[in-house]
Amino acid sequence: MAAHAPERSIDRWFSSYSDDHRNETNQRIHVVAVPLILWSVIALLWCIPAAGGLLRPGAWAGLAMFAAWLFYFRASRRLGLGMAAMFVAMGALTHALHVALGARGLLVLALAVFVVAWIAQFVGHKLEGRKPSFLTDLVYLLIGPAWVLAKGYRRLGLRW
Repeated sequence: MAAHAPERSIDRWFSSYSDDHRNETNQRIHVVAVPLILWSVIALLWCIPAAGGLLRPGAWAGLAMFAAWLFYFRASRRLGLGMAAMFVAMGALTHALHVALGARGLLVLALAVFVVAWIAQFVGHKLEGRKPSFLTDLVYLLIGPAWVLAKGYRRLGLRW
């Protein structure tokens, strides 16, 4: 009997996540809403003042992005590289918006995007007839962005 390669952990996470996201409309909502939620969390963290001016604006967001990147890179180098590119792009966008709108304007925008994107997510799950995955395990809050990226990879014929 031939030995089978063990299933990678990220594949198990994606398989379980996909079980809660079979409805095509819900998937489309997630492809838009998950990156918006990710950006809004980065922007909200960007707005946290740095203690005593020791750190620059965005330091907390940078630390969170780095920690999340470590999770993705450990799960898959290709996903880690893709998420690094996403974090750089989202960080650059957030910096530009912080310069243009100021901390208060960025905070208001991030809160609005966060609320609207989560409403969309819950509408998608209502259509799906299944509860959001993160209600069973908070790690799914990290799996969602990687799952969206992996969908993009598949469209390009790439493996994660």
